[in-house]
Amino acid sequence: MPFLIRWLVNAAALWVATRLVSGVTYSGGWLPLLGVALVFGFVNAFIRPITRVLAFPLILVTLGIFSFVVNGLMLWLTSALSGALGLGFHVDGFWAAFLGALVVSLVSMLLSMLVTERRYE
Repeated sequence: MPFLIRWLVNAAALWVATRLVSGVTYSGGWLPLLGVALVFGFVNAFIRPITRVLAFPLILVTLGIFSFVVNGLMLWLTSALSGALGLGFHVDGFWAAFLGALVVSLVSMLLSMLVTERRYE
């Protein structure tokens, strides 16, 4: 999926999470939200693979359930980095991050299915 589409999908998914999950808040317009989505993409592209490798034994023992915890921690890290950059995105704790990550994952998956082209070759 091209970078621009993935970026917009992440921004929309983060916005939905701010509307559905209490504890995940955003104050600002669309431009800073695109900045938050960029931070989120950076965290998922560079930091999440490292944490998944380090958490692999726990992911294996819990049959993959611990990967939800890793996703929540990545959203929480996105909140910390966005706060440092003054982007107006904030997550109020682990459970808000956990539920927010679930919402972001589901919305991102659904939007990705809608906007990607299917190739039948």
